[in-house]
Amino acid sequence: MDVNTLLQKYAAGARDFRDLDLFRCDLEGVNLSGASLFRCNLFSANLYRANLLGTNLFRANLINANLCNANLSGADLSEAELIGANLSGADLSGADLSGADLSGADLSHATLSYVDLSNATLKRAKLVDTTLNHAKLIKTNAQGATWVDVGVEKAEFISVEGLSAELMTLFMSQGAVFIASNSSPQYQSVGL
Repeated sequence: MDVNTLLQKYAAGARDFRDLDLFRCDLEGVNLSGASLFRCNLFSANLYRANLLGTNLFRANLINANLCNANLSGADLSEAELIGANLSGADLSGADLSGADLSGADLSHATLSYVDLSNATLKRAKLVDTTLNHAKLIKTNAQGATWVDVGVEKAEFISVEGLSAELMTLFMSQGAVFIASNSSPQYQSVGL
């Protein structure tokens, strides 16, 4: 299905577009809020400023996709592949990113408040001026991630890999909650 057909069907009320191959398609500025793009191939797609509010992107391939300034509030991105994706300035408030692979993704200036990042991968991800207030990071792999001026008020960190004791201390001073677990001896090093 080409982009024009997709948008015509969406305008006519269709919302189920699962398993489509939208490889490198240009969807800049489109409104697909509430659509199901379940398991769609959006590899290197241009979704700049797209409205994907509440969209189902479960297990979607968004490797190297441009989601800069996109609205992904409340979207289901669980188990999605977002390796190398540009999410700078994106609004991901309340999105489900559990099990998602965000390795090397750019999350600079993005809003991830109330996001679920349980079992997600943030290896080498760039988090600069990113908001993670009230987010859940449970068994998240953040090895090699860049953390600069990140808002973490009431964010929950449980068994997160790749955080230094200094960074944990800084986040705790900014209102983050670290919950020690028996399998997380590094948390004991900051007095938990």
